[in-house]
Amino acid sequence: MRRKRVLPLAALLLCTPALAGTAPAAASAHPSASAAARPTAPYGPDARPLRILLTNDDGYTAPGIRKAYERLTAAGHDVTLVAPLTNQSGTGTKMTGGTTLAVRHPEPKVWAVDGTPGDSVLFGLAEVFAGRAPDLVVSGTNFGPNVAGLATHSGTVGGAVAALEHGVPAIALSTGGLTVPDPVTTVNAMGPTVDFAVKLIDRLRARAGSGPLLPKGVGLNVNHPVVGADGTGTAAGVAATVQDPQTFLEPDFTDSGDGTWKVTVKVVPRPAVRGGDVEAVSAGKIAVSPMQADWNAGPADFAATSALLAGLRP
Repeated sequence: MRRKRVLPLAALLLCTPALAGTAPAAASAHPSASAAARPTAPYGPDARPLRILLTNDDGYTAPGIRKAYERLTAAGHDVTLVAPLTNQSGTGTKMTGGTTLAVRHPEPKVWAVDGTPGDSVLFGLAEVFAGRAPDLVVSGTNFGPNVAGLATHSGTVGGAVAALEHGVPAIALSTGGLTVPDPVTTVNAMGPTVDFAVKLIDRLRARAGSGPLLPKGVGLNVNHPVVGADGTGTAAGVAATVQDPQTFLEPDFTDSGDGTWKVTVKVVPRPAVRGGDVEAVSAGKIAVSPMQADWNAGPADFAATSALLAGLRP
């Protein structure tokens, strides 16, 4: 993803005291993918509530998405939850691709899709928001971090990518440090995570004017650390980051001798890249990484590839 090209956007968002270095605190249907990039009303302080499609990869009943639903609704937004029926962690950008899809509507404003986060977002855009796209897709908050290589395979990030592919601004939210998540403290830290998300969305609205919340095709991957013994502590600050290229998880395969292999996975942390999301979360900061839905490597790498191919013929 061409993160370097869009990094100034995140830096601009985070450069003023309203977000940078402050405690995360709470701020006092039917649309179409084709209409996604066209705002229907200004995003100023007195604008109408944002229409938000909320999804995740932990499942529609998970505590993270329920906290997000409550806090975003309390902040005045019109939130519709369209999320997987079951836990879909680690599914990345996968789409089911079947000929049928089971969908439940167990509560008002809540849809449960028996598929991946991507399936949920696409169903939400095509059916729940048919004819008028949401202003924003929020995916999460996820149980555990989605930094470095974890983000590449994250269903939470995958849900945001599905939105970006259809022209809808998106934010992926994750809560967790760089160790195995503790259930109690991580769930507690989801409160500050969503409080920060409310502030971030307010910032986007204030800066958008009459335009879209984010530049077309650009989303934000937000990782909030677990701070304090009970997880409710204040983050040390906010950092505009790039995705650290390292991978944390390394599989080991042992031949069982019967045509099957036993798979174990170990966590192998490596030195953090300067300016990356791992460095920020390790320092107790909230990492905000701009991202795009495509896999373009950027102008420098494109130029290098062009030079490599010079004179090459079939």
